Amino acid sequence: MTNATDISRRTALLLGTAGTAVVLAGCSTDAAEDSGSAGNGPVELAKLADIPVGGSIEASLDGKPILISQPEAGTVVAFSAICTHQGCVVKPVKDEFDCPCHGSKFDRETGEVLAGPASAPLAPVKVTVTGDAITAG
Repeated sequence: MTNATDISRRTALLLGTAGTAVVLAGCSTDAAEDSGSAGNGPVELAKLADIPVGGSIEASLDGKPILISQPEAGTVVAFSAICTHQGCVVKPVKDEFDCPCHGSKFDRETGEVLAGPASAPLAPVKVTVTGDAITAG
């Protein structure tokens, strides 16, 4: 035989578990939505002419800062502009990417660390040249 207190505890436990499942389901997203393209096709980030050969520019993708370089005419590479040391925004400076917070330096063509304290390279961002536009997604 159960008493009112046991039923109340069970009910609370069941409701809590069901509520958690609903919240988690509401928080989950499709990977396509996270990429910002969500089925809308490629997103234009810049024009190829905006980046000098051998140079880099700052841009954004899904509201996040990225860096795009054109090491050779018509060839582009891109990286997250978030420093892998403590999350500061890295900037293009001369022939590299520099972190203004703690002095880390990254190669603009590979994202590899040139000088610490960062120990991991910048995360690559997949970009494509389509005609005269640089796109992602």
